[in-house]
Amino acid sequence: MDGAGQGIRYPWDEAPETGRAVEVAPGVLWLRLPLPMTLNHVNIYALDEGDSWSIVDTGVMTRKSVAIWEDILSGTLGGKPVGRVILTHYHPDHVGMVGWLMERFGAENWTTRTSYAFARMLMLDVEERPSPQAQAFWREAGMAPEIFDKRMAERPFNFADLCHMLPIGYVRLKQGDVLRAGGRAWDVHVGHGHAPEHLTLWSRDDNLVIAGDQILPSISPNIGVHPAEPLADPLADWLESCERLARLAREDHLVLGGHKLPFTGLPLRMHQLAENHHGALRRLRRHLATPRVASDCFPPLFKRKIDGGTYGLALSETVAHLNHLLHLGQVTRHRRDGDGAWLWQTADGAEP
Repeated sequence: MDGAGQGIRYPWDEAPETGRAVEVAPGVLWLRLPLPMTLNHVNIYALDEGDSWSIVDTGVMTRKSVAIWEDILSGTLGGKPVGRVILTHYHPDHVGMVGWLMERFGAENWTTRTSYAFARMLMLDVEERPSPQAQAFWREAGMAPEIFDKRMAERPFNFADLCHMLPIGYVRLKQGDVLRAGGRAWDVHVGHGHAPEHLTLWSRDDNLVIAGDQILPSISPNIGVHPAEPLADPLADWLESCERLARLAREDHLVLGGHKLPFTGLPLRMHQLAENHHGALRRLRRHLATPRVASDCFPPLFKRKIDGGTYGLALSETVAHLNHLLHLGQVTRHRRDGDGAWLWQTADGAEP
């Protein structure tokens, strides 16, 4: 496929049992923790530093997570302390237990500046009801009335619900740095789109890539727009990152992602991750031959039923695709009479 590669392969057919480990390379353990959400697991990795461990991502903070971590620390990790937590990005399923491990062991938090700042800011920002900005965002996207009413009657999700508070202080990682961990030198390459300043690590000493959610097999990471930045264009950031990281990809790279299974065939996967959205944009432009609000645009973008559990992510990703076309000048928008929702339409002369 345009030189993209020979195919995606999975060296392991199944994930380790909860709290147990598979050694994917010398000194690198793969573990899996459960999540209380639609995507029901997260992968974490433990890098052996000799007298301690470096842990990559941590899962959410729940009583169940604490019990699993206690078992991991005393059993799977042999009682050695955690000296450092390496955080790929700020989302709760990755950052939730970072603060707990830091306080437990006096461990350091190594991450990008944006990941640290966003995580700490959002943990401190506790809302008891939806903000006026969130309400306006939902109305402008044409959120289904029954879902809007349900959200207005409920306490919104807060990062603090699933995250241990992140202590002050971190060690910054940025594009071009070299990190030494697990007996290897890792090149730091930063991606964007799914999360700003998302950390990925590329080993200089073997074929390992620690990718977080920037590079996943079989599923595409959510690329979403949220009320805090309603005109953002994260899809442009995503496509730029895919193009840049694709130039690093080799067939033999073993990619250790935040979800699903480790895999090889990275050149093909990088092609797929970009083309998935180029195809969606083409379908969306055709769909917008008739003016529609964002919530009417699920069919050309998603190949599955959108229900209450996936509605919020689907709406945020739909707005991201609409914003991208708006910034390219390929769609226009105007307010709908009555409720003020944005009506989107393919611009005159735009590619069908």
